[in-house]
Amino acid sequence: MGIGPARMDGGKGRMSGKVAFCFPGQGSLEAGMGREIAEVPEAMEIFERASEAADLDLIRLAFDASELELVDTELQQPALIATSLAVLAAIRKRGIKPDFVVGHSVGEFAALVAASALRVEEAVALVRERGIAMAEAAKWHPGSMAAILGLEDETVERICRRILNVWPANYNCPGQVVVSGEHASVDEACALAQAEGARRAVKLRVSGAFHSPLVARAADRLRPALEKVKFTEPTAPFMSTVTARIEEAKRMGPLVLEQLTAPVRFTQAAGELLRNGVTVFVEVGPGNVLSGLLKRIDKSVRVVSVSNLRSLEELEKSLRRT
Repeated sequence: MGIGPARMDGGKGRMSGKVAFCFPGQGSLEAGMGREIAEVPEAMEIFERASEAADLDLIRLAFDASELELVDTELQQPALIATSLAVLAAIRKRGIKPDFVVGHSVGEFAALVAASALRVEEAVALVRERGIAMAEAAKWHPGSMAAILGLEDETVERICRRILNVWPANYNCPGQVVVSGEHASVDEACALAQAEGARRAVKLRVSGAFHSPLVARAADRLRPALEKVKFTEPTAPFMSTVTARIEEAKRMGPLVLEQLTAPVRFTQAAGELLRNGVTVFVEVGPGNVLSGLLKRIDKSVRVVSVSNLRSLEELEKSLRRT
């Protein structure tokens, strides 16, 4: 598979176990999230290419936009992916490559680039279309999402079965499941979860009932754009958070569509990566949401969040330790 993180360029360092690059989804946005990493010329080039591909000023959005502006899913998705891909470019410059890749929701598009299954321009153009499609679908059938904390997955699933038009949307880690659906149904699920002993039930700051059947219309808009793209076989195994399995190129188009309405099975996907020998997870992109989830999934794993120049240096040092 070429030079990987367990053996970086020049054979300078070795480490036991395998490394997975993981890419965050919506909710990991930060104002100014791309400004510092863009000091790396290869990262700045990604922002320029991505802006052209999306026909959107992603440099302004990733450098100067407020979090309030970035809440808009049409803008947040391409800005987030461009930032993750810029960080990836800075990591690649250091000769560090993954043994596996995985992405949370829209983060899967960055993961596909990291695995060389998509080009940067293809991924960003698709994400731009995806964001528009999801925003339109949310306006057509409004809804919301909420994180249920402190209950078993099965308990949350049982609650959703008791209420019309609410579904499990994200399996983030043990004791944290996000539900998605119509406003009243999500409120009812939150109340029932607290009656069942949930530690908290928190409404999320999102603009729709994503990863639920309520946004099924988004697939109709995204499908024509997807049909123009040819996925290539990944150079690093791609772990789907739709199926929690390693998937090959011929499955990627259908999975990208299914992902819109299917739950994100991050807990299950991370568990499979652990069973495949992964001992280090590198979160590539803004924030450290996934790093926190991964430590709750397995306290023994090493997690490294890379979003700026300091953390880039820390990554290289960390991967050289034996």
